[in-house]
Amino acid sequence: MNFIPYGKQCIDYNDIDAVVEVLNSDYLTTGAKVKAFEEALASYCEAKYCVVVANGTAALHLSSLVLLSKDDKVLTTPNSFLATSNAVLYVGAKPIFVDIATDGNIDLDLCEEALKKDPSIKAIYVVAFSGRMINQKKLKYLRDTYTVTIVEDCAHAIGAKDGNIKAASCTNSDVSILSFHPVKHMTTGEGGAITTNSKKIYEQLLTLRAHGMVKTAEMKPWEYEMRELGFNYRITDIQCALGLSQLKRLDSFIERRIELVKKYDEAFIDTRVKPLYSYDGKSSYHLYVVKVDFTKLKLSKVDLFNRLREKDIGIQLHYMPINKQPYYKALGYGDEHTPIMDNYYEECFSLPMYPKMIDEEQSYVIKTLFEVLND
Repeated sequence: MNFIPYGKQCIDYNDIDAVVEVLNSDYLTTGAKVKAFEEALASYCEAKYCVVVANGTAALHLSSLVLLSKDDKVLTTPNSFLATSNAVLYVGAKPIFVDIATDGNIDLDLCEEALKKDPSIKAIYVVAFSGRMINQKKLKYLRDTYTVTIVEDCAHAIGAKDGNIKAASCTNSDVSILSFHPVKHMTTGEGGAITTNSKKIYEQLLTLRAHGMVKTAEMKPWEYEMRELGFNYRITDIQCALGLSQLKRLDSFIERRIELVKKYDEAFIDTRVKPLYSYDGKSSYHLYVVKVDFTKLKLSKVDLFNRLREKDIGIQLHYMPINKQPYYKALGYGDEHTPIMDNYYEECFSLPMYPKMIDEEQSYVIKTLFEVLND
């Protein structure tokens, strides 16, 4: 059997044809496909505006430039990729790490405790970890009660819903960000997006995406004005053509993920392998995370990773606690009281799951996992 990674892209001939069409056109970048992709994403996510950018990190950076100021305090999660809190540091603001709940998402009750103690906290950066949306009712309450800025990192969660609220709709946030890395639900190779319902934020993002430049009808044909310090975070028409093609199949990708999730859930009933959360319709499942109590086993977590890789199965850990990274420890982080995150780090890992995964591959993963754990 070929190596089974935890995730990978799903490309077909429609995607290839879409990219080739752009390669044969007059515009490879900043053409019609960029705008079309933005409009299609905004419609899918049920947001008013969308700005597509070079990658998810660029989306977080631009959002932080628009929403934060130097020394602002920002509540965020240690259970994410580095980019979420790094974007806060990029603009000179200060991340404050809050423990997670048992589903892997930031604990909003602890966020409220922090807001009560320190009314100067400016923002909360929440992450829809593994594809499960953050509780929207609680998020709305915090935003309304404490007038904090909310950024939803939905890099894992496009297509997910909490009731009637879609991921990245910005129903209860100022902006949401998306990522189109190959292991995500859909891909543009590299790529990201920011959604918002604020015209002001949208226009600021457009300017910052392209060096801070503005060009108006009143200017001479060759003129442009740099009105603020921006970046080259543009995305190409080639990527957006791929994204448009992928977006047409996104719901089918998610349906296949849910099929795989249900089979995993069934396989792990009354076993030592515990799903981080079982299927309840609230996640679009970028990741399928499970927990194992290694203190009751002969093998360690490192042993499990190595043994499975020897058998061509690539499990992964999402994530190492950001606040325990060397760079953050050098800034004074690392001693936060995060018992749920600490336990998560010791017990959890992600199993392979992606649309092209066939039933035989999943059965092999399940069978081999139990064989190694019971050895």
